[in-house]
Amino acid sequence: MAKGNELGTFSSTTTSVTYLPGPAGSTIIQANYEGTASGFGTIGGTGSFVGGGKGGSLSYCGAAYQENGEVLLANGTGTYESSGTHHWRTQTILHLSDGNVLYSEGEIDLATRVWSGKVFAWD
Repeated sequence: MAKGNELGTFSSTTTSVTYLPGPAGSTIIQANYEGTASGFGTIGGTGSFVGGGKGGSLSYCGAAYQENGEVLLANGTGTYESSGTHHWRTQTILHLSDGNVLYSEGEIDLATRVWSGKVFAWD
């Protein structure tokens, strides 16, 4: 499978953060997000980041509250890496409750607490 056509963009704001001890001396950072995604409506979810300050693995679990009244659930895994001072670049494969699979490329600005990026089909 590979990155397909761009489907839209997303932007979400951190609403809360929890820090937990992780495996092998790592830290788990769980952040809750709320925002919008073009073509998907209002989104909310939790990103869990495991590793150190320079990068590691991530998982995401969330929902899209679409304009047609439907709720679309998403679960995904991926990676994050430092992309500059207080910035993380993210790459995530998302499995949706309707059977579709998406690829997301994003950037988290840790100072402004915004996670934004693009969503692509995963062909």
